[in-house]
Amino acid sequence: MAPRNPCKSSSAKIIPFPQRPSRVEQHKILRVSPEYEGLCLLYAHHVLSRDKLYAVKILGWARLANGKDVALLPWLNGVARCIDLLDPASGQSQGYYDPAKERRFSEVPPHHLAALDAMVNYPLPADGGFIQEFPDFIGSHAALLGENKEFELQPVISWRLQQNGDLEGMVANIKLATHFPILIGDACLFAVQNAPTFRYFFQYHIANQIKAGGPVATRALSQLLQS
Repeated sequence: MAPRNPCKSSSAKIIPFPQRPSRVEQHKILRVSPEYEGLCLLYAHHVLSRDKLYAVKILGWARLANGKDVALLPWLNGVARCIDLLDPASGQSQGYYDPAKERRFSEVPPHHLAALDAMVNYPLPADGGFIQEFPDFIGSHAALLGENKEFELQPVISWRLQQNGDLEGMVANIKLATHFPILIGDACLFAVQNAPTFRYFFQYHIANQIKAGGPVATRALSQLLQS
């Protein structure tokens, strides 16, 4: 048998395994169908009660990069997908609820699925700008720390979906406003999550309790914002 030539290189090629998309890439938001009928997400929060479920208004329904369709809602200092709410100690998704019909359900409504199916085929803006902008229908408010460490609540006018999948709450800089009421797309709007003074999002009923000046809610919020 002829000896193997140690100097001869092998013709075999090493083909790397394809990398699996990361969780962040899989959960990237591609499009959003806004919720305008008052549907809610049900969630458990064992710190508050082990016997109750809580309802919170849904902002919209999103198509993710992995093909899944999920509910979105402002949650603490960002926008949460319902599949992110896994911890019963701080918030665990338990399906959906239609308060008008007093009905629980577990699937994304078909008209939102149809809207998402259509929207994912739209071309992306060639200039790299945001994909879509839609009004806030649920009374979202952003809490910011103002001067002297005092908090202020600003209504969220609209939401912008960027090409990286970020969903940004747009609030108004009143000093720059020239038209009232302030509408979606106004030049005075800015992405509140990018503001160094931004702390949390609150929904309509909580924001109204705070605005009413309830001492317990106000004191708790002040401690939360300054922590």
